[in-house]
Amino acid sequence: MSDGDNDKKMCIIVTKGTLDWAYPPFILATTAAAMDVECTLFFTFYGLQLLKKDVSHLQISTLGNPAMEMPMMGMHMTMPNIVSAIPGADAVASTMMKNMMKKKGVASIEELREMAQEGDVRFVACNMTMDLFEYTKDDLIDGVELGGAATWMEAAKEADINLYI
Repeated sequence: MSDGDNDKKMCIIVTKGTLDWAYPPFILATTAAAMDVECTLFFTFYGLQLLKKDVSHLQISTLGNPAMEMPMMGMHMTMPNIVSAIPGADAVASTMMKNMMKKKGVASIEELREMAQEGDVRFVACNMTMDLFEYTKDDLIDGVELGGAATWMEAAKEADINLYI
């Protein structure tokens, strides 16, 4: 990836598996790759959802997200936490978000993952979490390494930027 002009490195621990939390690590990783910053994404716990072959199931959660606003009818409507108690509320909010993203031309998670891989972003899936949730490498997209905490530590020790998402 690097030609020696810029040997900066970034390492991100990815722990969340919801649609809204899927965007930050991939956007930061693709931006890093475009800026010639070597990047490692270490996926653990629910972050492993983002490495599954099919991510169409990803949803946003209205629970515990008091800042959540959706543009509706020419204004921004906040989603009170009580909305989460309504069956299907997360599915409706997720559909609204996906439609809004498509309308605004926001890249899908699949597109961002592919761009990250094309930019030589390293994807590492946590072995312990894979075992815990009984996932196999066949459940994941191609190009994913398996590793543990020591794998993350090696990447993090060399990184100029370390993030936890």
